Amino acid sequence: MTASERRFVVVTTTHESEERARALASAVVRERLAACAQVYPVRSVYWWDGEVQEAEEWRIDLKTRAELVDRLGAFVAGRHSYETPELVAVPVTGGSPGYLDWVAAETAPEGTTTQGAED
Repeated sequence: MTASERRFVVVTTTHESEERARALASAVVRERLAACAQVYPVRSVYWWDGEVQEAEEWRIDLKTRAELVDRLGAFVAGRHSYETPELVAVPVTGGSPGYLDWVAAETAPEGTTTQGAED
């Protein structure tokens, strides 16, 4: 199967601190649920508890295969401090075949289960 025949996504979540974001990113990559994670600061404005909230957060973008989204979501939810953590998967509609082959090679093979690494 070529890179163009596989489905890839970028999954985004956020965390309240750089330390926790980096720990979560490392745990996800260690579990091979994503090949790569990028962590960077963002300023979020959102509706929560009946009013507009604003917070500094750390965004995590995770590059992975589409079939790993459910496992990745469960992994993140089980290690996140937020009541309702963001988890948004955006399809990758194109990309470098070599890079996408790398993402496929560096993520968990089909049928494997996560080891339960702690962040």
